[in-house]
Amino acid sequence: MKKFKLAVLAPHPIQYQAPFFKKLANHPEIDLTVYFCWDFSAEKAGYDIGFGKEIKWDIPLLDGYHYKFLKNFSLHPESGKWGRQINPGIIKEIRKGRYDAILIHGWNSFTGWLAFLSAFLTKTPVFMHAENPLNQESFKSHLKIKIKKVILGWLFKRINIFLYIGEENKKFFKYYGVPETKLIFCPYAVENERFKSEAEKLKNSKIEFKKELGFNKDQFVVLFMGKLIEKKQPFDLLKAYELLAADNPNSGLVFVGDGVLKPDLEKYAKDRNLSNIRFVGFKNQTELPKYYTLADVLVLPSGAGETWGLAVNEAMCFGLPVIVSDVVGCGPDLVKNNTNGYIFPLGDIKQLSSKFRDLAGNYEKINSFGKKSLEIVKNYTFEKDIDGILKALKHAQ
Repeated sequence: MKKFKLAVLAPHPIQYQAPFFKKLANHPEIDLTVYFCWDFSAEKAGYDIGFGKEIKWDIPLLDGYHYKFLKNFSLHPESGKWGRQINPGIIKEIRKGRYDAILIHGWNSFTGWLAFLSAFLTKTPVFMHAENPLNQESFKSHLKIKIKKVILGWLFKRINIFLYIGEENKKFFKYYGVPETKLIFCPYAVENERFKSEAEKLKNSKIEFKKELGFNKDQFVVLFMGKLIEKKQPFDLLKAYELLAADNPNSGLVFVGDGVLKPDLEKYAKDRNLSNIRFVGFKNQTELPKYYTLADVLVLPSGAGETWGLAVNEAMCFGLPVIVSDVVGCGPDLVKNNTNGYIFPLGDIKQLSSKFRDLAGNYEKINSFGKKSLEIVKNYTFEKDIDGILKALKHAQ
């Protein structure tokens, strides 16, 4: 059996990616090396600008796979910003590694472009993995899109395979000139086994967890999971809940997460005497299952910049209905209107509130939607990702 040498270039250890790297490294056909551009949150707490606090994840980020931290010459390392990852060491690693392929996450870093050019010169096949959904391109100026078409047109012609995460991401690549023959499905996924195992373990604790937060057993609980920042539109959710609570006092709202908007959200709720709202702050990975268990629906009302929304995957592993805005990247893939949840127009607070009313107290519909969520999320797994990567490796040969 041939063993493919695969390199992955990643910005830093990420709680969602670490379990996948471990599973990928354990595959008998893959010899994996992951290169990180900086060591944020790897072994000690790091300040997360979105949460507005120091974060140390409580799951292992570096276990079970071979990795290397490249020396970063940036004075202010950060992911997702040009010039914040300057790692010239990637040139030597690609040249001496003789990899069957290198998988690069996105193109918005100096090191990423060093990797592209090094791979092209050494004739190392390149796989592109990015999140961009086409529907969010409409938020950009005509000039910016024209410039992107020139730059990405040049780059994309030289890339061997594009691993798309969902339908909007596939449309994005095609819009910028990628042919169907270069596209392979590699879905955005979470550690389904762990979350489903926790859901099974905690399935009889829903009432207990509700009571811990001061809710009664029949209370309809809406859950938000994420950073309390502008991109996530938490105020839209709070205002939609306000409309619901006026007609349905036996409802509740839980914000799990921290961020710059938290004080403003708390003030809004206090000024309007809104009851049954809980701001529980940041919760680590092993603490999340409790909140998915007590909830009746997860809502992600985000705007531009929400390229996927992995909290939706997590919630679906717990058999929850899901509601997302029509800008959220995962919507077309994971949310089937009136089947396992709803998609509402971004910023339409009345529409969002009406979706709550459709579910509030209707546990037959909640259970039906939840079962469908479990069916849909079965197609968004690490196993599917590995299948896609193997298909790409064989294609590149």
